[in-house]
Amino acid sequence: MSATPSLKGSCHCGATRFEVTAPPEEVTRCNCTFCSKRGPLWAYYAPEQVKFTSREQVGTYDRNAPVAHHHCQTCGCGTWTDVPLFENDAIVPGRFKVGLNSRLFDDFNLDAVRVVFLDGRNLW
Repeated sequence: MSATPSLKGSCHCGATRFEVTAPPEEVTRCNCTFCSKRGPLWAYYAPEQVKFTSREQVGTYDRNAPVAHHHCQTCGCGTWTDVPLFENDAIVPGRFKVGLNSRLFDDFNLDAVRVVFLDGRNLW
């Protein structure tokens, strides 16, 4: 993690705060049953690119393990997801990426990045 992160974000109440090394070049819109009801646009990072500066009141929904969705139990914002790393359409055991809800980034023009579609309804 660089000394000066490129981008910060938080849930609505500030109980969950994070910093990343660079703004996303693209975000992902997933149509799985969870994401389609929740509405996030995921910005994916390697774990070492994300620094959580506060993780108070975190709730976790992991019905679709190994995917684990996290949210703030105070304000209800969906904050981040731990997602297994895929290579050649297969899960790489023990390796994950962090999906941050890009709607939570501070001072970021989400309209300026490409939105990629993921057919999570049929992938998971």
